[in-house]
Amino acid sequence: MPDHGLFFVALLSIIAGSNSLLKVKILNRNFMKIAIDFDGTIVEDAYPDIGAPMLFAFETMKELQKQNHQLILWTYRTGAELEAAVEFCRGYGVEFYAVNNSYPEEIFDPGVSRKIHAHIFIDDRNIGGFPGWSRIWQMLKVDEDTEIAPGYSKSVEKQGLWQKLFGNSFNKSR
Repeated sequence: MPDHGLFFVALLSIIAGSNSLLKVKILNRNFMKIAIDFDGTIVEDAYPDIGAPMLFAFETMKELQKQNHQLILWTYRTGAELEAAVEFCRGYGVEFYAVNNSYPEEIFDPGVSRKIHAHIFIDDRNIGGFPGWSRIWQMLKVDEDTEIAPGYSKSVEKQGLWQKLFGNSFNKSR
């Protein structure tokens, strides 16, 4: 298992507009904890029933796991409904690192916030809605020389940390 202190994903920023673009800027993507919602994200929303799988959901999650990313099921479901969701995903070949927790051994404490530690959250309730698993895959599968958004490429090494994180939107010539 990778050392969590060595890996860090920097930023997901949503740029609103008519063609909403989710721009992913990553410092080191060797390992990510990715929290994924169930209803409306992995499957069509039919809560409390289980909807049909979303197109490419399971294929994408399996590929992310092959790349050593840890997937966390992060859902509103509890009890028997949660167990049904976990079993449904298991039936499609996806076993989660943790379920509604930051790590498998974490014990739920109602006195502590349920927000979990993850680098990225994939959810249908995002601003702009769910982009679909094909687009999620495109956003997360970034090679060193891939231009993620106009003017931003990971291969640019002469940028400082500030520019790597926020791009050139804070140009010194202002």
